[in-house]
Parts: sequence; C-alpha cells; structure tokens
Amino acid sequence: MQHLWQNYKAALIVLAVIVAGVMMSIIIVPEDQQAVVIQGGKPVRVYNAYDPKADFGQTQAGIHWRIPGYERVQRIDKRLLSVDMQSQQVLSTDQQRLNVDAYARYRIIDPVKMVQAAGTTERVTQQLEPILSSVVRQELGKRTFQSLLTAERGKAMANIRDLLDREAREYGAQVVDVRIKRADLPEGALASAFTRMEASRQEEAKTIKAKGQRDAQIIRADAEAQAAKIYADAFGKDPAFYDFYRSMQSYRVAFAKGDSAKTFLLSPDNAYLKRFKAP
Repeated sequence: MQHLWQNYKAALIVLAVIVAGVMMSIIIVPEDQQAVVIQGGKPVRVYNAYDPKADFGQTQAGIHWRIPGYERVQRIDKRLLSVDMQSQQVLSTDQQRLNVDAYARYRIIDPVKMVQAAGTTERVTQQLEPILSSVVRQELGKRTFQSLLTAERGKAMANIRDLLDREAREYGAQVVDVRIKRADLPEGALASAFTRMEASRQEEAKTIKAKGQRDAQIIRADAEAQAAKIYADAFGKDPAFYDFYRSMQSYRVAFAKGDSAKTFLLSPDNAYLKRFKAP
C-alpha cells in the first residue's frame, strides 16, 4: 500500500481533488424546495421553480450543477408557509372592541424576486406580519361585530386575502388563504354585550306585544261593530222575536245556578216577568 502511494501519489491527489470538486458542484434539489444559484450576490438561475401546472415528479427536482467557490445556492421552501398575527384589538362600526387573532398562508412563486427583495423566507414572514395586522384592522373596522358571526365573514376574509396578496407580490409571494382563529370581546365586555342584547330583545318584545294588542283591539272593535249590525238588522226584521230572544238570554243569566243562592223579590206585575204571562 505504501509502495502504491509512493508511485501514484500525485495521481491520487489529483483524483481526490476532482472527486471533491465534483461533490461540491453537485446540487440535490428535492421536490419541496426551490434552489436559486447566486453569482456575485445576484441570482442567475433557478432550479425546480414553482409551477402550479407541473405535476409531482415532473418538475426540475433532482441533481443539478454549480461552480464551487464562485456560485452559492440558496434553498427556498416550495410548500405553504404561515404568517401568524399577534392578537390585536379592533374597533368595529358598532363600537365593539374585539380581540382578533388571525393567520395567513402563502408560498413563494417568484424565488428570484424574493431573494432580491427580502433575502430569506423568514424575512418575508417578518415583512408580511405587520401588513396582515394592518389589513385585518382596516377591513374588520368597516363591519359590525354581528357580521363576523354570519356568512359576511367569508367576504371579509376574501378582501383581507386580496389586500395582503397585493403586498406579498412585492416579495415574490402569493397569499393563498387568510383565516381568523378567534374574534372575541375583551374580558368583561362579553357580559355587557349580553346585557345590551337582552335589553334590545326585551324592547323588541314590548314593541311586538304592543302591536299585537293594537291589532287585537282593532279586530275586536270590528267584530263588535259587525255583531251590533247583525243585531240591528235582526231587530229591524222582527222586533217582537228579537225582544223575546233577548228576554230568554236575560232569564238564562239571571236564573242560572251559581255558587251562591239567589233570591229575587219581584211583584207579579213586574215588566221583567211579562214573558211568563205570555200565552
């Protein structure tokens, strides 16, 4: 072995340098990464750039080359990345202070622009976080608290996503989705909100009850007017029969059996008893 080293020392050293150079020149790019080759601080080419139409396994992932010592490689995540907004207080149009916590999902679609504008994905996340907070306050400040509990919340999220995506394009990123994790009233304000809601519902119930009583009085008055008209028409057609019918109704009420005994002291000639004398 020592003899072999003595005879082929120079060749073995050259071979080792070549192998080391080849190993340093190889770039292995996985499917979930984009590789930007940088020369003198400027991006010159991209391997496995994001392409929404490219199927898995049909991208530029795999083995690529670079010039060691002259070119460096910056790897950029190709998957969805997250921006978490710190909890913020937002004042709604109905003067409700809300504690809002939201997050956004984005991906790098222009790695060259991202390297030039921000440098790293961590830097992009730091730049988008205050923008997300500002956009959330701006959009939710136009709406009421109750609207966030309805389907209108989806429209608000779409508007926030579009506004944030417009800013993210400056960093070579695309915002895919924005979601609100929670939108709650501050501590102590929830009970106050419930009290106001209860008072509002009670006022609404009083209004409905008053309207019902008014409608009932109108209906009762109309019914009584119709009944009086019917009685008047009946009296006009046969006054004697009407007088007899009303007397019978009066007797039924006066002589009905009740909880207590009734005593009537009337003269036989009293007009009230004339129907008992009639043939």
